[in-house]
Amino acid sequence: MGEFMKIGIIFAMESELNALKEYLEVIKVYDLFDLKFYEARYKNISCILVESGVGKVNSSRTTQILIDNMKVDYIFNIGVAGGISSDLKVLDIVIGEKLVQHDFDITAFNHEKGYVPNTGVFIESDTYLLNIAKSLITDTTYKVGIIASGDIFLTDSNMSKKINTKFQALCAEMEGASIAMVCSLCHIPFLVIRSISDVVGSENKLTYEEFLIESSKKVALFMIKILNRLSEDNKIK
Repeated sequence: MGEFMKIGIIFAMESELNALKEYLEVIKVYDLFDLKFYEARYKNISCILVESGVGKVNSSRTTQILIDNMKVDYIFNIGVAGGISSDLKVLDIVIGEKLVQHDFDITAFNHEKGYVPNTGVFIESDTYLLNIAKSLITDTTYKVGIIASGDIFLTDSNMSKKINTKFQALCAEMEGASIAMVCSLCHIPFLVIRSISDVVGSENKLTYEEFLIESSKKVALFMIKILNRLSEDNKIK
């Protein structure tokens, strides 16, 4: 009872990682394949934090290295995203019920946009982790829905509307779906949570830069709430 659970937490950028690291006790740092892994403690949980870099290749590579070398029980991807739903405002939190690669396109072979062979269009998050996150929702600034990922920082309102309409996605970023796919293929439970740093439009790059730190802090605090619940659950196992 009460043994250390091991959780991997992947961030695209250093600012996102630093926002959570403030609440944890870092006990060891590993350098592996030019990535820096921070082993930290939170109550009876061992957290492995790593900055993957931006984009689907970087994030999927990092996820596989994390799984192969750190033997984690769960993986979270947290950070910021751009809102593509009219229901979202800056600093809202989106909990990813499903993930989709909006830029994966083999429609030439009679598959729908986003379809990945042997995987499908959507990858569903782990039910247990998703239910924990849902139970911690406190107000209407928290949304549960689909997160879309692709190797583009969206600034085009027309493109964002197409992604929102096609996939019913609430927000878009550049890593979550690839992390989800690797976790799914390796049978590792996962959850993606994003705080909205900007809403796609002509000014979203400026908004992103202004709210990056604040958005990172908000999602970090929500992650701490999840760690508290996981810690309690781990005590009674």
